[in-house]
Amino acid sequence: MGSVGGWRQAPAVRDIAAGLKSWPIVSFMALSDVRARYKRSVLGPLWLTLGTAIGSMGLGLLWSELMKVPAAQFVPTLTAGLILWQFIAGVLSESSTVYARQASVIRNLSLPLSIYPPQLVLRHLVNLVHNLPIFLIVALVYGVPVSWQTLLVLPAMLLLTLNLYWVCVVVSILGARFRDLEYIIGAVLPLLMFISPVFYRPNYLPFSETILWFNPLSHAIELVRSPLLGHAPPDFVIWSNLGGLAVGLCVALWLFNNKRDRIAFWI
Repeated sequence: MGSVGGWRQAPAVRDIAAGLKSWPIVSFMALSDVRARYKRSVLGPLWLTLGTAIGSMGLGLLWSELMKVPAAQFVPTLTAGLILWQFIAGVLSESSTVYARQASVIRNLSLPLSIYPPQLVLRHLVNLVHNLPIFLIVALVYGVPVSWQTLLVLPAMLLLTLNLYWVCVVVSILGARFRDLEYIIGAVLPLLMFISPVFYRPNYLPFSETILWFNPLSHAIELVRSPLLGHAPPDFVIWSNLGGLAVGLCVALWLFNNKRDRIAFWI
């Protein structure tokens, strides 16, 4: 019992508990970031939706011809992959600067440090919601099948979001300490986009699809895209994401507990 009580008094646990109570602040800051980005814009966040729609249709029709896959099969696949990639890549690319960008707030206000990673994830989740109508339109146009397996998109999306949350926590702490991490991620992400099944399904490729499954992002994308296309995700994809969540949350909690007090000095 003593060890459990001591764990509850750990800095990370107390900070996270305070952060949960500050959830209205997290949501307000996330929505304010979205509004500020499109301030004085006529269409506002709909510019993001319009850009994704143009990219999905243009690339979908072109790549379907190049890969010799029917447009009715390829365009919904690419649209779902592109929307999910924007969500994943957006979180990954900005995670390393989470605390650096909030340096003035951290120095002047006594707020839990645990509120900043979920703020970033929530902001990109709002962007994802803006893009979802594009997939719904594409699904209607190309007759994507709808079944009970489509409902799996809800728990799959929750699992993906939780995995991105712990990744954001870990990368944000490392990024506060090592500023070069921002540039490393920026250089690696374009490569990851092409070796991840964003524009295609693994079985579209002429070589063994087993190679792609060594990429963790393949599991993250297929976890949500499969139910969007009317299929249940493969069992190994579900278990890999659940395993990643269990291990990742432990790593994030340990790192945040040990380095939390140093973040303010690093930034």
